[in-house]
Amino acid sequence: RPDHERGRRPAFRVVGLRSAATVLDGRDEVIAAVGQHLGHSSWLSIGEDRVRLFAEATGDHRGADAPGEHVRTGSRGRPMIQDHLLLSLSNLFLPEILEVRGFTAGINTGTDEVRFVSAAPVGSTVRAAAEMLDATELPDGNGVDTVVGIVIEVEGAAEPVCSVRSRSRWLS
Repeated sequence: RPDHERGRRPAFRVVGLRSAATVLDGRDEVIAAVGQHLGHSSWLSIGEDRVRLFAEATGDHRGADAPGEHVRTGSRGRPMIQDHLLLSLSNLFLPEILEVRGFTAGINTGTDEVRFVSAAPVGSTVRAAAEMLDATELPDGNGVDTVVGIVIEVEGAAEPVCSVRSRSRWLS
């Protein structure tokens, strides 16, 4: 029986998320989505607090308000957001863009071809765009492997700051 039927609280609860831009239900819809733009996430402002918390969690102070030469600055002397903070936002943004239904489990199997295309100053507003690059049925027919291309964009910038191919396995 599910936890809530046994009087236990669920391990986690999702609060306040908007519906995904694209919902795919089952193997056929996932495979048919190859080559399709899946949508955009909402915009998110990356302020000093988020950059500082990321620096504390990871030890990467290059974008934080830290003394000395560790701070990476742009052409106008402003601190830059850490590259890996921008990459990690793909995990925040992707559920806003894509929801996959009709499988018993979804497993994040990793990333490929991560590129840091340009830098973004602290205070930038960013979002993600996604495209289904590949979907291949598993040899045993019990699921699908997918590759979703995610691009992190900065509001008003001509080029993205980060691109990544996110791999998942969806089990029937």
